[in-house]
Amino acid sequence: MHHQAMWKPAWLEALSTEKFFVACPFHEHAKKNEKNICCLDCCTSICPHCVSTHRVHRLLQVRRYVYHDVVRLEDLEKLIDCSGVQSYTINSSKVVFLKKRPQNRQFKGSGNICTSCDRSLQEPYFYCSLDCKVEYILRKKKDLSAYLRPCKTLQLGPDFFIPHDADDETTQSTLVDADEPMGSSDSDNLSIPYTNFVRKKRSGPYICARSASRVSDDDMATNMSRRKGVPQRSPLC
Repeated sequence: MHHQAMWKPAWLEALSTEKFFVACPFHEHAKKNEKNICCLDCCTSICPHCVSTHRVHRLLQVRRYVYHDVVRLEDLEKLIDCSGVQSYTINSSKVVFLKKRPQNRQFKGSGNICTSCDRSLQEPYFYCSLDCKVEYILRKKKDLSAYLRPCKTLQLGPDFFIPHDADDETTQSTLVDADEPMGSSDSDNLSIPYTNFVRKKRSGPYICARSASRVSDDDMATNMSRRKGVPQRSPLC
């Protein structure tokens, strides 16, 4: 019974333990591959390139502020009661810290003290992070159910950039890497559509030959029009 009373949801545990703003192992060669999203249904951190496989899941964007993970208060309030957690304003949005932050020196001014880590706070706040509030509630009341809120859908904001094109390019380059090195002309030809293959051929000596042929035809027509009395024959013969 004791362990059951101390239970907290898996998504909340993931927010506390998952590492964010590290390279995604599934898209390690792609640009913008830092894991800055928490999939609450899979309880794992993902990068923007992973969003396409988690579209129907609840997604929470994690931001970075003074080298620590923060989440928009508006989004977090849909999941759990955040009253008493000190918030900060970043780009006109209020955010709260997810995890505890070490404090190097003791604060001697006026204000409140965090109930879990003794960090100095502004009034009327009592917790410096979400972790601190969760830890305090579990320690004192042994139950989080009164603070959790039902949330069936949670999507990323409209301003969140999802690199669809970059994801496609990453998939193609990964396939090439798996077969042969990028410098191999055979693997390039196999993975490039037919139209691109023709374009690549014309970019070499082939296009030069075609260009030279067109120039010769134009010169021929010009010379023939100017030299009406000479038998019509190619000036290159």
